[in-house]
Amino acid sequence: MKKTLVSLSMLFVLILSACGNNNSGNNAGAENTTASNNAGTANASPSADAAAEATGTITFQSESGPMEVPANPKRIVDLSSYTGSLISLGLTPIGVTSWAKDNPNFTEQLKDVTEVSEEDVEKILELEPDLIIGTETTKNVDKLKEIAPTVIFTYNKVDYLQQHIEVGKAVNKEKEATAWVEDFKARADQIGKDIKAKIGEDSTVTVIENYDKELYMFGDAWGRGTEILYQAMGLKMPEKVKEMTTKDGWYALSLEVLPEYAGDYIVFSQSKDTAGSITETETYKNIPAVKNNHVITADARGFYFNDAFTLDYQLNFFKEQFLGK
Repeated sequence: MKKTLVSLSMLFVLILSACGNNNSGNNAGAENTTASNNAGTANASPSADAAAEATGTITFQSESGPMEVPANPKRIVDLSSYTGSLISLGLTPIGVTSWAKDNPNFTEQLKDVTEVSEEDVEKILELEPDLIIGTETTKNVDKLKEIAPTVIFTYNKVDYLQQHIEVGKAVNKEKEATAWVEDFKARADQIGKDIKAKIGEDSTVTVIENYDKELYMFGDAWGRGTEILYQAMGLKMPEKVKEMTTKDGWYALSLEVLPEYAGDYIVFSQSKDTAGSITETETYKNIPAVKNNHVITADARGFYFNDAFTLDYQLNFFKEQFLGK
């Protein structure tokens, strides 16, 4: 079980943040979004643009304080789970993790991109990056900082939409990131209204995933489309799921008790190699949502994250699955 949890933390920096902090994080995120909009106006001033042009750098307010980063980064190594946010902002990294390379949604964009690891500092050095992006769990940060400016993000320190804006700030594309957030919120809100009109305001949705022979369910800020379903769309989570995921944002459970947590609809993020051990059982087949054909199946490899590119994919996916269009 310990090995499983370590693996999960690597694939989305997911295991290190507590869902109990999400409400305060979301409120802070809303405040930060407003602040960032104001800051975006200031950053767009002629004097700021002139300074960036003259020095080739901008000052980014990182979690650890102000730091100089390239005003127009060209060679980004991304060791975080925000590769999709960079792609959404029109930036293709030169180096990414195996998780990003394995994501089917990124296949075309990353086909010529080098796979790297935080453990292989020499390989990163050979790529000659001008910016490195990592997370609070990234190893060898001190060595990475010797290679290029290294921005570190802590998962769930701000909400998922503010996080996209923070990535935008780090690559001098705050305006573009903020515009995407506003557009996404409007689209998600309308699709959520349409879905609730079809399935009913009180219908509940449970998000589960099988990984490394284990079964998990998730709260409202843990990737797998949870931010869209519960936050952006306002769909309801079963109370028992909410109770068990409040502390850590996720909860490991056995197949035998899954029916107790299953909502009217199930979103099943599947790892294909072990999904059959769950879906072929009588316990699973007898869940009302399964009997009613209310199970939405997604490829886990493309569903882990909550970057902008993935959020767009998930939103369209839910629109098609719930509304048939």
